[in-house]
Amino acid sequence: MIELKIKAYLKPSCGWSNGVRAILGKYNLNYEDIDVINVEENYNEMVEKSGQPLSPCVEINGKMLADVSGDEVEEYLLKNNLVKPISIKLDVKTGAGCDHHLHEETVDLNQVKRRFF
Repeated sequence: MIELKIKAYLKPSCGWSNGVRAILGKYNLNYEDIDVINVEENYNEMVEKSGQPLSPCVEINGKMLADVSGDEVEEYLLKNNLVKPISIKLDVKTGAGCDHHLHEETVDLNQVKRRFF
């Protein structure tokens, strides 16, 4: 297997972002978890690289996957033979956002300077 350089542009608390984290963890992949909510420079970098404002975005060896779910990241990794298929049951939904009430409970909007979601 080739070594993967992965930069994941994620929200600290989000169903989609947690799905991406779960897939990267499932395959025990090292990645840089880049906060696009609390660090404006990170958000701007994601938009510049992906050409669009939605997260999650995952850059794998220079290839940007824009506005993806964990399922889509896994599909890309498998299709390109970057990982071998494994069967592990995850406790996290990898293809869905979080419930609206859960999102409100986990994000203190008074602490967020700028909302990107």
